[in-house]
Amino acid sequence: MTSATARKRSGPGGTPDGQRGARNGPGGARDGRGGGPGAAAQGRAAWFLVLPALLPILVLSVGPLLYGIALAFTDAQSGRTRSTQWIGTLNFQDLLHDTLFWDSFRIGLLWAFGVTVPQFLLALGLALLLDQRLRMRWLARALAIIPWAMPEVVVGIMWRLVYNPDAGILNETVRDLGLGDGRDWLTGLATALPAVILVGIWAGMPQTTVALLAGLQNTPHELHEAAALDGAGAWRRFRTVTWPAIKPIALAISALNLIWNFNSFALVYVLTSGGPGGRTRLPMLFAYEEAFRYGQFGYAAAMGCVMVAVISVILACYLVGRIRGGGER
Repeated sequence: MTSATARKRSGPGGTPDGQRGARNGPGGARDGRGGGPGAAAQGRAAWFLVLPALLPILVLSVGPLLYGIALAFTDAQSGRTRSTQWIGTLNFQDLLHDTLFWDSFRIGLLWAFGVTVPQFLLALGLALLLDQRLRMRWLARALAIIPWAMPEVVVGIMWRLVYNPDAGILNETVRDLGLGDGRDWLTGLATALPAVILVGIWAGMPQTTVALLAGLQNTPHELHEAAALDGAGAWRRFRTVTWPAIKPIALAISALNLIWNFNSFALVYVLTSGGPGGRTRLPMLFAYEEAFRYGQFGYAAAMGCVMVAVISVILACYLVGRIRGGGER
C-alpha cells in the first residue's frame, strides 16, 4: 500500500475513517450507548409508562402488606378505647406455643400438597388427551374450563348439595349401588378433609390443564415424529421430548398452585367453615377467626407474617431451581 492510499483511508491523526465512523454518530457525537440527554429522557418516559401499572400494586398490595407486618408487633384489638401499644415480638412468642395454630398449619400443608399434586397429575393427563387430534376436541376443551370460570362460592355451594347427607347425589348413588346408607361427608371427622381436597382438585384442575396444554401445543410435532421413527415408545417420547418442553411451565404452575392452595379461604369456608372440630381449619381461616371473630388484630397479623414467610420460602425455592436450570441449559 502506498503512503497516498494510507493517507486517503486515514483521518486526522492517522485514525482510519471506518473506525471513526463506527465510534461517532452524526456531528462526531457518540452513538447513544454511552448515555446522555436522550437516554435520560427515555428512562423518564419509561417510568411514566410503568407508573400507572405500578401504583395499584403499591397501594393495594405492598402498602397493606407493610401495614400488616407493622400491626403484628402491636396489641391491636377491636373495640378498644385506648391507643394501640407497641409490644415487640410478644405476638410471635405466643404464636410459637399456640398448638391450635400449628395444627391448622399442618392441615394447611396437607391441604396444599393434597390438592396440588393430584391436580397436576390429572391436569397433565387431561392436557395430553386434549392435545390429540380427536373429534369434537373444541367442545371438550370448552367443557374442561367450566370449573375454572365458576366463582369459588358457587363451587362450594354446589358441592355442599352434592355432599348433602339426605338428598345429595353422592349418597343417592351410594344407596342405589347398595354400598350402604351414605354418610355426612362434610361433618365426619375422617371424611371432611378428603372431601374438601376432592373439591379443591376439581375446581383448580382446569387452570393447570390450560397452562400445560399451551406448552404441549408449542412443542414441534416433528420432534415426536422423529422420536417415533427412531423406535421410541410413548413413555420414552414423553420423557425425552414432551417433558423437557413443558417442564418450565409445569414448575411455574405447580409453584403458583401450591401458593394459591395454601392461601385458600373462600372454598373451605363455604364448605365447612373450618369444621368439624377444626379438621379443615386452614391457617387463613384461623387468622380470619382471630381477627374478625375474637378481635385480635395484632395476633392475626402475626399469623399472616408467618404465612408470608412460608410463601417466600416456596418462591425462593422455585426461583433457585429456575436459575440453576437456566445455568444448566
